Amino acid sequence: MRRILTSLLIVTLAVSFTLARGGPGNRPGSGPGNGACDLPSIVADLPYEELSAAEREGVLYMREEEKLARDVYLTMDDLWGLRVFRNIARAEQSHMDAVFSLIEKYDLPDPVGDNGRGQFTNPDLAALYNQLVEQGSRSINDALLVGATIEDLDISDLQQDLLDADNEDVRTVYQNLMKGSRNHLRAFYDLLQANGVDYTPQYISQADFDAIVSSPKERGMLDADGNPDPACSGSGGPAGHGGHHGNRGRGRGGQGGCCGRR
Repeated sequence: MRRILTSLLIVTLAVSFTLARGGPGNRPGSGPGNGACDLPSIVADLPYEELSAAEREGVLYMREEEKLARDVYLTMDDLWGLRVFRNIARAEQSHMDAVFSLIEKYDLPDPVGDNGRGQFTNPDLAALYNQLVEQGSRSINDALLVGATIEDLDISDLQQDLLDADNEDVRTVYQNLMKGSRNHLRAFYDLLQANGVDYTPQYISQADFDAIVSSPKERGMLDADGNPDPACSGSGGPAGHGGHHGNRGRGRGGQGGCCGRR
């Protein structure tokens, strides 16, 4: 399926994972990962399998979609100084690194390259970055709504990517990225609720959204099927994300949405 942002829809007021970079885990393998329980090492240890066209397209798009999240959150941190944006931006960099490990493994052209903040190979993502920054510049609550919207969209896209992928390494990366996005969505939603602002999901189902925000933060590494990886059970996993919450904003802000991709 082609990755095209089919609309930049503005919706009015109706509307992690951090890669485990600690000590080595118990994962066997002789690749460059040396048994460590971080995603780049796991990707290196898993078998090399030819990518389908859909998998190749998905990996390249996800590399820039994770950059979109990182760049927007860095800009929101500059504007509002909220720790949640700073911390999750670091997690998004780890997401980018995880996808880059697939790009390196399969010798794909990196769409990010030396692009700076807000610069994208995909022109639709460049336009989306500008729209999200404009929306998030209005108020603290608008910035938090932008965060919730990005994670909502990211989960939806990863759900589709998992349907299109059968390579174990690709699926493992996607499962852990999606877990991170669920944790990020919880963090933004909790802050919005504390400020008296609601968020209605625009991309995932209401049932999926309710299940995510009503459940605790997820920890540990997942395997290609989304189950806890027993080989990494002691590593702390990629979803720790301590300190997402903090510096809660005050006041109510208008809600806004965006962005369809498919």
